Amino acid sequence: LLPLLARPHETMEGLSDEQLKEFSANGGLVVRNFCSKETCEKLRDEMRNVVAAMNPDEHKKSVFKTDKQVSDDYFLTSNDKIRFFWEPDVFGDDGKLKDDKWNCLNKVGHALHSLHPVFREFSLQPRFQAIGRSLGFKRPCICQSMFIFKGAHRGGVVTPHQDATFLHTEPTSITGCWIALEDATTANGCLWMLPGSHLEGGVHRKFMRTPDDSGTVFDKDPVEYADDQFVPLECKAGDLVLIHGQMVHKSFPNTSETSRNIYTFHMLEKEGAKYSEWNWLRESPDVPFVPLYQEHRKED
Repeated sequence: LLPLLARPHETMEGLSDEQLKEFSANGGLVVRNFCSKETCEKLRDEMRNVVAAMNPDEHKKSVFKTDKQVSDDYFLTSNDKIRFFWEPDVFGDDGKLKDDKWNCLNKVGHALHSLHPVFREFSLQPRFQAIGRSLGFKRPCICQSMFIFKGAHRGGVVTPHQDATFLHTEPTSITGCWIALEDATTANGCLWMLPGSHLEGGVHRKFMRTPDDSGTVFDKDPVEYADDQFVPLECKAGDLVLIHGQMVHKSFPNTSETSRNIYTFHMLEKEGAKYSEWNWLRESPDVPFVPLYQEHRKED
């Protein structure tokens, strides 16, 4: 592996008191210059290799949207695999892609942090461990990861949601680590957050497995949020956004000439928090959730 972590300005520090105060108040925090642009390009290059090696004919034409119920086994069993999910309307009547694979993908997930050596190294680096300790995690584990493409003129809308809707623990412990691999602007679909929404009403709706385990369902209708209360989180490549599991966030379609590639993973607390049995994503006995802290990883 290339020395992703050997960058003099990529310190192993956790969060400052000021950053913790901001995160506690808003539910979201931008950590500027978390990693170098060289690291961002390395991660993008690795994903280019993954996509180049993928034959679309060998994978189901699966599309996932945050506001849709799913009865797609390809998605539901992706917890311990690296699988490919497409933007809508990228396949022609002949079943072939209308454009290059890279430009047609919505995301790749959900076990990059576990199965891909470079994404695993990045996700488990000491600075993420230090941030976990700053946030008070005792035994955090990474449960899922995604590379999200948000392609030029193609990356679709992500409706307002809480991550705890999709990954629920009692009490809520899900925290997202969202890394901009390219500049994220209001033009190409940056994140927008609803500050303080993590303090209002707990988890607003739940994305659940059906009783027969054949699909998923939302327990409530979508919640309406005031559009004028959202704040854009524009980022430079290398910035990190920390996302509280109950903080409402969204993104608009990418209408620009440039893509907005990001890598994101979610961590949860294993000590003192219960992972809901009705979550769509199940922990696999073969590829279990990966402990964030070095001392909890026997194989490392």
